[in-house]
Amino acid sequence: MHSGAPRSSIRLFQGNSLPWGGLMPKGDEVMEVRKLKTVIAGCGKIFPMHAVPVSRDPHAVFTAVCDVKPERAGAAAERFGCRAYTDFEVMLEQEKPDVVHICTPHYLHAPLACLAMERGCHVLTEKPMAIALADARRMLDTAAATGRTLGVIFQNRYNAGSQLIRRCLDNGDLGEVRAARVLLTWDRSPEYYSQSDWKGTWDKEGGGVIIDQAIHTLDLMRWFIGRPVTGVQASLANRTHPDIPVEDTAEGRVEFEGGAYGAFYVMNHYCTDEPVRLELACTRGKAVMEGPKARVELNNGLTCLADNDPAQMFEYGDVKQYWGTSHVKQIGNFYQSLLGLAPMYVTAENAFLTQEMICALYEHGRRHFVREVR
Repeated sequence: MHSGAPRSSIRLFQGNSLPWGGLMPKGDEVMEVRKLKTVIAGCGKIFPMHAVPVSRDPHAVFTAVCDVKPERAGAAAERFGCRAYTDFEVMLEQEKPDVVHICTPHYLHAPLACLAMERGCHVLTEKPMAIALADARRMLDTAAATGRTLGVIFQNRYNAGSQLIRRCLDNGDLGEVRAARVLLTWDRSPEYYSQSDWKGTWDKEGGGVIIDQAIHTLDLMRWFIGRPVTGVQASLANRTHPDIPVEDTAEGRVEFEGGAYGAFYVMNHYCTDEPVRLELACTRGKAVMEGPKARVELNNGLTCLADNDPAQMFEYGDVKQYWGTSHVKQIGNFYQSLLGLAPMYVTAENAFLTQEMICALYEHGRRHFVREVR
């Protein structure tokens, strides 16, 4: 695109072609294929983002759910026509699934993932991989030892805006990333934390706004820059949430090999949830993401725009809008990769690099934690 492109021209990209080699599920239009027996652990708020795509995926048979709250497991099982369990090990023993999705609180990701892989299951877990970096390493080691596949949800890499920027970086149109900046200003009320027995805790969630809200955009920043992290700086603060010990505000800098860096400011005490903004300053242009949308402006005058294709969207149910619509793409790619139909687009090894960065930010930031609430 950067050679001979007309000045001031605009191109629209909707992410209809999937670079990970997969096809979107099309229900009855898909020919008969091998199906993988699938169960889901955890029937909380994120559950529909997995359950709806699994129930539609031509490569999956959704057989069971598990949750420690019987009423929640029962409601989920009734909705999707599968069996309900309250004991994870019992579900593994009786169902003998091929694939386990983990949608539990953060502190359970590592132990449940390792147990499932040791029982012969492939695992797709929600972010983050774990709370402690040692647990994330144990997950990788268990996958290698058992020969099972581990996947980690970073669905925003599949958004049309992310794909446009990734394409412009890969083909050289944008050149090298010189710097990036991330701005996240969301709102999390006191009730958001008081209604949960694990949100806003160090031991069960692993932190606050960084590991819960900002992790997806920080992942995109690291993924776009694409070089090893060489250093981090972070300042954490709790400014408006007196009932939780973790940060509701964070700012910092991540340095990368070759001199590139990313700066970020994230907080969850704004008056509303504004679209997350990610900017890249590159040697041949610049890119700006707001939510799933992106705008790439090249130095040769070409401007490229991207947004998710409405034709690829469907109703997940009662879920948060800011979770986006790309879980179906990552889940579809995960199943196709298990069957040898497509490469894995988000590997566990690559997701681990984001986990490593997040843990480093907390290690530095907790030394400079400021608590200003009264």
